[in-house]
Amino acid sequence: MAKILFLGNLGVVEIVLIALIVLLLFGGRKIPELMKGIGRGIRSFKEGARGDGEEPKQKE
Repeated sequence: MAKILFLGNLGVVEIVLIALIVLLLFGGRKIPELMKGIGRGIRSFKEGARGDGEEPKQKE
C-alpha cells in the first residue's frame, strides 16, 4: 500500500477509526467549518513560506 504523505505507517483501519473519532468529537455540522479553517491555515502557511515580502491579504 502506498504511503500517504504525512500519515506514515497508518493503515486503512486506523484512518477509518480516526475519522470516526473526529466525527464523534466534532459532529457532522462542525466538520466543514473545521476543514475550512485548516484550509485557510495551510494557504496562509504557503503564502508565508513563499517569502515574497508582502503581507498576506485578508478577506473581509
